[in-house]
Amino acid sequence: MTVALMWEARAAEGRGDELLDWVRAHPVAGSPLRREILRAPGDRVLVITWWDASYDAELPELPDPDGELVARPVHRWRFESLGAPDA
Repeated sequence: MTVALMWEARAAEGRGDELLDWVRAHPVAGSPLRREILRAPGDRVLVITWWDASYDAELPELPDPDGELVARPVHRWRFESLGAPDA
């Protein structure tokens, strides 16, 4: 089974690039199958990691950045991959 962990944070006003640098400097422990970093308007940063693991497996996640770097608490979600649709 493949499990995707999603980590999303919104930077404090004017600190979007700093949050992006923080994410890049904090790789997830372990060996995910894949790691992708995305950004969106509003200084939001999203990190998705894919793992070969059961849905309820204990997996490493990014920590929370310093409270002054983010505008609100970090959001985290866990999904089970159902595979890519047939083309």
